[in-house]
This record gives sequence, structure tokens and C-alpha cells, in this order.
Amino acid sequence: MRRFGPPGRSLICAPVFRPKPLWAAVAAAATALAVSACGTQNINADNSQPTSPVHEGAVLFHERCGGCHTLSAAATHGSATNVSQKERTDGPDLDFRKESVQDVLFAIRNGGFSGSIMPADVVVGPDAQKVAAFVSQYAGSKSSAAK
Repeated sequence: MRRFGPPGRSLICAPVFRPKPLWAAVAAAATALAVSACGTQNINADNSQPTSPVHEGAVLFHERCGGCHTLSAAATHGSATNVSQKERTDGPDLDFRKESVQDVLFAIRNGGFSGSIMPADVVVGPDAQKVAAFVSQYAGSKSSAAK
């Protein structure tokens, strides 16, 4: 035990027990396992032809657009589901918004519509065409007009 305080008067502190390293390792492994199971969803777009432009567009969308946009076919959840929790960087939920190829290409080239903060040219050239083809085919799948 350690003694603290002025001479003649001492404070006695209880010993501190530290967790055993094995328990810390087990807890870390359990946490890592639990976290790794979160968010495991596969791209579900033209999977029968993984080299098709639409499937490649889904992969590009997942990698480059999924942080801000939601689109189930690309396994992305970037948009806020609750309006009160929406952030400035949340893009539209494309499951509920149908887009044409030309509108998607416009948004890619110009950084979205009406001054949004989407980065311009997030994909370019043939990659932009692939993303536009994918989005135009799968966007709006959960809207009331799609049913």
C-alpha cells in the first residue's frame, strides 16, 4: 500500500487491481468479432455477369458514393434514415428517387444539383458511364411510383 499526505498524517489508498491481460485479449477479440459482423451486405446488381458495366457501376458506386448515398442494390447506407439526424453531407436516398442516366452524369460532373456539396468528378470517363447506367437502372426501386 502507498502512503500519501503530510508528515505525521498519512492517507492509505487501497491497492488497484488491474485486469489480467488474457481477459483484455478475450474482450478485444469478442468486440472485433461483433463489429466485423456489422454491415455485411452484398452488392445485388447484375451478379450473374460480374464484368457487365452495370455490375461494375455498382462496385464503383459502393466504393465512391456509398458514404453519402443509400442504394440497396449497391449495399450502401450513406443517407440518414431519420430526417432529424440528417447531416449536410448526406446525399439523397436513391432507393426512393428515380434518376435518368443524363441526370446522374450531370450530378457527377457538377457536384450534385443546386450547389450541394457532392464532389465534382468523383468518377470520370467510362467509370462515370457505368455508375450512371447502374444508378438509372436500380434507383427508385422502393418509391411508390416503382410499385
